[in-house]
Amino acid sequence: MKLTDEQTRKLISYTIEATALKPFQVEHTVELLQEGATVPFIARYRKEHTGELDEVQIRMIEEQFIYFCELEERKITVLKSIAEQGKLTPELQERIEASRQKTEIEDLYLPYKPKRRTKATIARERGLETLADIIAAQELTTGTPEDAAFPFIDPDKEVPDAAAALDGAGHILAERLSDNADARAMVRRLTYEQGVMTSRVAADYKEQVTKFEMYYDFQEPLKAIPSHRMLAMRRGEKEEVLYLSITAPVEQVLAGLKSRLILRHSIFTPLLERVAEDAYKRLIAPSIEVELRLESKERADEAAIQIFARNLRELLLAPPAGGKRVLGIDPGFRTGSKLAAVDATGRFLEHVTVYPHIGEARIPQARQDLLRLIETHAIEMVAVGNGTAGREMEIFVKETLAGAGRQLPVVSVSEAGASIYSASDIAREEFPELDLTVRGAISIARRLQDPLGELVKVDPKSIGVGQYQHDVNQGMLKKSLDGVVESCVNYVGVDLNTASWALLAYVSGVGPSLAKAIARYRDENGSFAARKALLKVPRFGAKAFEQAAGFLRIRGGKHPLDNSAVHPERYALVEAMAADLGVSLVQLTADPALVARIDLKRYVSVSVGLPTLTDIIEELKKPGRDPRSQFQTASFRDDIREIGDLKEGMILQGVVTNVTAFGAFVDIGVHQDGLVHISHLANRYVKDPNDAVKAGQVVKVKVLSADPQRKRIALSVKEAEQGGKPA
Repeated sequence: MKLTDEQTRKLISYTIEATALKPFQVEHTVELLQEGATVPFIARYRKEHTGELDEVQIRMIEEQFIYFCELEERKITVLKSIAEQGKLTPELQERIEASRQKTEIEDLYLPYKPKRRTKATIARERGLETLADIIAAQELTTGTPEDAAFPFIDPDKEVPDAAAALDGAGHILAERLSDNADARAMVRRLTYEQGVMTSRVAADYKEQVTKFEMYYDFQEPLKAIPSHRMLAMRRGEKEEVLYLSITAPVEQVLAGLKSRLILRHSIFTPLLERVAEDAYKRLIAPSIEVELRLESKERADEAAIQIFARNLRELLLAPPAGGKRVLGIDPGFRTGSKLAAVDATGRFLEHVTVYPHIGEARIPQARQDLLRLIETHAIEMVAVGNGTAGREMEIFVKETLAGAGRQLPVVSVSEAGASIYSASDIAREEFPELDLTVRGAISIARRLQDPLGELVKVDPKSIGVGQYQHDVNQGMLKKSLDGVVESCVNYVGVDLNTASWALLAYVSGVGPSLAKAIARYRDENGSFAARKALLKVPRFGAKAFEQAAGFLRIRGGKHPLDNSAVHPERYALVEAMAADLGVSLVQLTADPALVARIDLKRYVSVSVGLPTLTDIIEELKKPGRDPRSQFQTASFRDDIREIGDLKEGMILQGVVTNVTAFGAFVDIGVHQDGLVHISHLANRYVKDPNDAVKAGQVVKVKVLSADPQRKRIALSVKEAEQGGKPA
């Protein structure tokens, strides 16, 4: 929809009110977004324009503005439809134009919306609208309703008696009440505020134990249901184990409807009371229940997606092992374990399959192959996938290294999504000649080197850090997770000469098409020597360069600042700083003491303020630095391999794999994650589990219980912190 200047100003004013941000912040942000600027670019390089808004605030502005744009488009459609019917009054038009909610627009449009043939439609066809008007006026205080209905009896129109006439008129009045926007708003409000979500077990499952057992006879206030419970119950309903319904405060609702319908005492008062009840039970209640269930689902989706997004961010920003030569292992029993060596840049070197778990006779050859790969390729770290046979393979590698007098870090790496990557188009493009499992071993090795660079190749939903990710709105989920990946990639920065096209695609202003073009150009022409060489890439124009350049790094390039987050549009400014100090750019970027001598106030101008200057100085102190934290790993006990090996009271190390609304899951090396309930996350009250732990964090836990049959492990971080070291 193309907005006029007046419409844009109006929608910006709505957005200002909705976000409670300063007018100039919203105005400038919307302007930048409409010019094609990305959220990471605005947050990093346009701080003076936005008043230093962060990415969350910028995305909030973007979402609200889009909402109001969609709302404006719907208003135009609704107004046009009502006008074409000749029913648009100045009052109705004013109310529609002033509305800020899609629900209100639909309520106002409901009386004019084309309907299927209803009881009220049939009554109108039988000439009973006039009788409905007489009843609605409530002016008759003597006689009976039947007397008033007598003139409308017409057997030819299937109105054989007064009772049929009154029934038909009642249907018309019930539909009018149901279509009344204020009445619907009242019912919706009361049902949401006082309604109860009820869950009952289906008859076929009454005597069965299922994962939905706690919801067989369950009630909770509608407005208070946490996201995970709402989504769990909806899944139970989808699988036909549960029946869900909303119990409304019927007496209050009916009282409210009757007060709107009954204006004064008349001979029609008892009839109007029945009309109100019929309108509610037959027309309003089912409709409002559908709406509120949908709204509850949307709220649950939003909360679940927020949790997923936080977990994904932590996982993507997990500390990298860095430029180490790594042996990646995709473990297996019968089919063997695939070993793949990669160099410090992630380039594939060699692979071999070993079978140390299917008989003693195969072990010597497996040890020989393992040690040969390590020696041949000067391996510095070993990454073992944490799936089937992962713990067994990890112990086998450690024992083999110890027997050979070698000491190398052996790290357990999450395999979540690795199989998805192995069968993907990206993997086939990278390694068309290799088997899926070998591709998986390469991916495991690269995940250790740089989690972000490898995980961007996998659909975020498949990484395993979500909650009911297949039940939530998939469009909302994709948009949110893509935003997280984009944010993380641009936060860290990307090496222009080594990044895959899949990683480059998330760089601000690039996208898949340009990313592939960059990769092709790099393959055909060799490494980029300077950022400005990007302009030689086909279809990589000035706008794309503006958005992307600051997030791309070139190590050892022609320009010292090409390996920093300083944007090329500020190179001249930094060169002036160096000249004022009487040093070269190379000297300035190599000596933090020189940087400390820069007087920022001297360089403040109309186009550059202190926020940008401060960022530049911080970058000059450590050009090309990785903002992610220091790499660390958990140490799993070699004698703990299965749930059956766990004993109550054990203190172990583990890695947080997923954080949910009710707690966190921790990998302790037994093929089954344990649950730390929110009440056991910390020695203090925690409302949000993310306040206590993060996905990917190494933690110390105490085993509270372990059930091998049900594959359930209960852990406590709180009790582990209170005493004891990992055994």
